[in-house]
Amino acid sequence: MADIVSPEQRSKMMSKIRATDTRPEILVRKALYARGFRYRLHDRQLPGKPDLVLPKYNAVIFVHGCFWHGHDCHLFRWPKSREEFWREKLSRNRLRDSQALVQLHDKQIRTLIVWECSLKGKGRLDFSSLVNMVSDWLKGNSNHNEIRGRSR
Repeated sequence: MADIVSPEQRSKMMSKIRATDTRPEILVRKALYARGFRYRLHDRQLPGKPDLVLPKYNAVIFVHGCFWHGHDCHLFRWPKSREEFWREKLSRNRLRDSQALVQLHDKQIRTLIVWECSLKGKGRLDFSSLVNMVSDWLKGNSNHNEIRGRSR
């Protein structure tokens, strides 16, 4: 299926997509800050450049977009154009994510992934419940957790 916009317009649209400071990430950051959690942002010294680093809790938080990380949820759909390109790209993203998690666990750093579908769409969680889940995880001792939206 052909793209419905010109390559120039598609390039312009794609250039607007942010890697950091996304809306879901900012929502989580502001809510945690309001609850007294202090963090650093996007530490390049750590594998995967986590969105939030909480040294006091020996923890990092990734806020993953469901499309860019190939999450199996209602927000993810395979693109109809350039299918091979997207399958390779998203496969590399997933591999890079899993390698970063392994490296962080090897460094004894706790990891949490908050998926975009837990914050938006028909499967989203109540926001205060989601923040409670993140807060409880930070105060707990679990090494890894993922927060995802409700399934269909």
